Amino acid sequence: MKNNFIYGKENQKLFKIAKERKFAMPAVNVSGSNTINSVLETASEINSPVIIQFSNGGSQFIAGKGMSNENFKASISGSVAGAYHIHKVIDNYNAKVIIHTDHCSRNILPWIDGLIDYGKNFYKKNGYPLFSSHMIDLSEESLEDNIGTCKEYLKKLTDLEMTLEIELGVTGGEEDGVDNTEIDSSKLYTQPEEVAYAYSELSSISENFMIAAAFGNVHGVYKPGNVKLTPKILKNSQEFVSKKFNLPHNTLDFVFHGGSGSSVEEIREAIDYGVIKMNIDTDLQFAFTEGVRDYMIGQSDYLMTQIGNPDGNDIPNKKYYDPRVWLRKGEMTLKTRLTKAFEDLNNINTLD
Repeated sequence: MKNNFIYGKENQKLFKIAKERKFAMPAVNVSGSNTINSVLETASEINSPVIIQFSNGGSQFIAGKGMSNENFKASISGSVAGAYHIHKVIDNYNAKVIIHTDHCSRNILPWIDGLIDYGKNFYKKNGYPLFSSHMIDLSEESLEDNIGTCKEYLKKLTDLEMTLEIELGVTGGEEDGVDNTEIDSSKLYTQPEEVAYAYSELSSISENFMIAAAFGNVHGVYKPGNVKLTPKILKNSQEFVSKKFNLPHNTLDFVFHGGSGSSVEEIREAIDYGVIKMNIDTDLQFAFTEGVRDYMIGQSDYLMTQIGNPDGNDIPNKKYYDPRVWLRKGEMTLKTRLTKAFEDLNNINTLD
């Protein structure tokens, strides 16, 4: 661990502690310094580890929508800039952080290739990686093609003391331009034999990998009853792999995708079966918007003109329309919702 940045062996140590103490870490997609700082602030206040992750689209937004993304230049630059920001401020927040990248399908693998190339130089210069881990999501491909490619990337990441996240089965719904709303429902449930195959192939290279196994989870938020989560699938896979390879209980590190809108009972059951990371994005996007929305509505009479409001025709309104004011409102409501996620994940004061 480099100060408060978690990677390599410390990553795996933290995952083991999480399974022993029955907690998981929220993995929060960020889109700029406002959301990054809100996550760091929350994790520091409740003394708990957190995962900050960058999507391809979110990274492009960080670099600036006016920047060309030819050859994924903006997405690479945005991811790097966001990671640098975390490294520069993390110790002042006293937050323990894993820095991760989210879904990467084959058509955007050049994004991760660019990050790995940059990461090699960073590692050579600093002796630790820029990111803790990357995700490769080839779940729509055949199992053999999926794992074959993931093995290649695990080799590359192992040299940098990094961890790989893979996906088996498909997470339904839509997020950040990845649309699986029309996917065959059978693909929403990963089979134990698939997990065993992935474990056998990947563990021959390194133990530093996480598995996002599908158990009916979806991206986005849906009406209660429309999504059928089956966490027991994770239990079955753990038991199958443990028996097949003579491994200890809950050896696998599972990831829960599509965490927004899930019940506490579903979350806690998944944690019982080895989930150490839960992605949460949609709920936090709405939470940030709530703060900005409520402020804009509540202060609308002070935001119509630069000068003049109900308190007087000559009174300036700068203290109301200053972006730092209303952006902070969004940060505060995001923090409230994120704290709830930490509570749901049984992850409060876990660094004591």
